Amino acid sequence: MSTSSQQRAFDIVVFGATGFTGRLVAEYLRDDADPNTRWAIAGRDPDKLAGLHRELQLPASVKCLTASSDDRAALATLAGSTNVMCTTVGPYAKLGEPLLRACAEAGTHYCDLAGEVQWMADVYEDINPIAKASGAQLVHCCGFDSIPFDLGVWFAQQTMQARFGVFANRVRGRMGKSRGSLSGGTAASMMLMLEQASRDPAVRQRVLDPYCLYPPGLAPGVDGPDQITPKYDRVFKRWTAPFLMAPCNTRVIRRSNALDGFPYGADFGYEESLLCSGRGQALAITGAMGGFMATAWLAPGRSLLTRFLPKPGEGPDDKARERGFFEYFVHAHHPEHSEQDLRIKVTGRRDPGYGATSRMLAQSALSLAHDKRKKRGGILTPATAMGQSLIDRLRKVDVTFEVLENSQ
Repeated sequence: MSTSSQQRAFDIVVFGATGFTGRLVAEYLRDDADPNTRWAIAGRDPDKLAGLHRELQLPASVKCLTASSDDRAALATLAGSTNVMCTTVGPYAKLGEPLLRACAEAGTHYCDLAGEVQWMADVYEDINPIAKASGAQLVHCCGFDSIPFDLGVWFAQQTMQARFGVFANRVRGRMGKSRGSLSGGTAASMMLMLEQASRDPAVRQRVLDPYCLYPPGLAPGVDGPDQITPKYDRVFKRWTAPFLMAPCNTRVIRRSNALDGFPYGADFGYEESLLCSGRGQALAITGAMGGFMATAWLAPGRSLLTRFLPKPGEGPDDKARERGFFEYFVHAHHPEHSEQDLRIKVTGRRDPGYGATSRMLAQSALSLAHDKRKKRGGILTPATAMGQSLIDRLRKVDVTFEVLENSQ
């Protein structure tokens, strides 16, 4: 980093702390973080920050810092004050680039909740070299999309390598049961992405490209488009439907393989879908998703849907967040012996879009601030930046990774 940690005032700054998810991150850091962690809350409205500080009864050591997402000078000062920037301010395609650039230039590590592949692909070529030069580790997708999925595949591959001395060249991810609600931030980001894709053919091509998050200059692998129809999975012996988050998760996982120099092979294949109770449910979910996407593709449809989708800053109450959960399965295919296939289960407590996401983001920030990692700058993924250290930390927030034996 361009400025040593001893010279910086804070270990972590939570930018967007007065928003719904930002507040949850601040609450978690107040209650469960290492008491030696020096942290601050930041946003554009000093009165709201002061109000949040009082409401949460934060200690005096937690400062309120003011900066707007469009004030590059203020963002540069903010980035230079901390070792890690933890931001919940989205949609990132609209608001994220100035802060990301400020952190890259300042050598400040960074984590966010972005799931907007068109934006992540757009900023990579320009900002990645700056971050590599400064040593900043910039990590997108540090919430429900895509930590359980990216780290789930990474954990499966590390287990395969430890047991059999090889990596799986094909992996399938299957979202299992869950209880939770779509977050307002995710809804806003999704609607912006659809709006941009409907208007701009270049954005549309990028969103549909299975390898849009590959570093420039690399030839694409073997994977095709994401699943859009019901399919029967003979390995899981279940019907499957398209999964809403697959267009982000699959691309992040492919990027992880590419950034690490293709340990799983240049022909590594990964596909992801949602497990269903039967063919009827798979057909119903597919139809509902198709109808939603068709409606959201047109401006009048987006306007209509926005009335019913959660707004940024809104979210479920404490009891609803605590009742939530999710499960996700990874099946790693041994390249030669199917009897040595592995299956991994990732389980999380709490609403995946809020309760679990806020804790995953907070632990990502703590990992970037305190854990020993490879000294590599650039725009990374959760797996390539934090790997096992983050898996170990996630146990503290009830997100666990386990091998399912005898699951063939």
